[in-house]
Amino acid sequence: MAHTSQERYSNLVDIKLRHILVKKDGVIFNNRYEGNPKAGSVKIPVRDTEVEVKDYDKANGVKGSQSTTTYVSLTIDKDKAVNEIIDGFDSASVPDNLVADRLDSAAYSLQSAIETDATNVLETGATQLGDTTALTKDTVYEKLVDARTELTKKKVPNDGRRWVLVSPDVFALVLKSPEFTKASALGDTVVQTGALGRIAGFLVFEDATLSDTTDFIAGHPDWCCRVNEWAVPVHLQDLNGSGNYIGASAVQGRRIYAHKVTKPATLLIKKNAGSVAMSINEDVELAQIEPVENAEKVNGIVEEETKATKQSKK
Repeated sequence: MAHTSQERYSNLVDIKLRHILVKKDGVIFNNRYEGNPKAGSVKIPVRDTEVEVKDYDKANGVKGSQSTTTYVSLTIDKDKAVNEIIDGFDSASVPDNLVADRLDSAAYSLQSAIETDATNVLETGATQLGDTTALTKDTVYEKLVDARTELTKKKVPNDGRRWVLVSPDVFALVLKSPEFTKASALGDTVVQTGALGRIAGFLVFEDATLSDTTDFIAGHPDWCCRVNEWAVPVHLQDLNGSGNYIGASAVQGRRIYAHKVTKPATLLIKKNAGSVAMSINEDVELAQIEPVENAEKVNGIVEEETKATKQSKK
């Protein structure tokens, strides 16, 4: 019974995660790996060459060939825990609606952590596209076409699964582009991915976790891998025997995950110059100018006061 509850609770969190994650499994990331994540690392297969197709000779047959698949090791470096105490109830008497509320909250918290960690890996593993010139509504489509061209040159399949993660500011520009097609006009298959539409052959996802200097990241799920499993399934733990809690229980569970970009050339990032440096410079300039101006005002007041004092003494 307890095991069944663990599966049910974990599945509820998984369902919620699949719904709210922007960077979904099977859409942004693949889940192809070998090994047990609980052991601390897994192997990710990376196909370096395609299977060769040759002309067949009926008299002599065809010589055999072998494509190459290498394996990249991925250390499972993220281990997140939920340990939400519910006071006043032992594990057998916790109301279902209270458990559901905690599970819902846990899913949102996990989603935030997974999204942020995934963004860090993608931004670090991507290849720079072009310069840092700011995008406008007139240039955003052109730059996305450039990304499309680069991916095609790298032989990334144009199979309808190419995606682009855009910042909220860039998505506002995409919406103004006449080339953008909303998801509602593309059918249920696209809507189910969570995409907001399509442009230049990319499924478009708005991602608020992109850093301030990232305009967009474009790629394909074949070369972005996520390992994502429960190390300890979600369950209700009675705390009566803990020595510290009386008549209490806790919703507990541990989620392990990791992300990997297996071919950086197939993942492109468009950066911008950002406004941080400019704002810092402006603050420095103000800090340097304002004291001088204030000093001049103070000096003027002092001089006036000095003259007035001298005149009064006369």
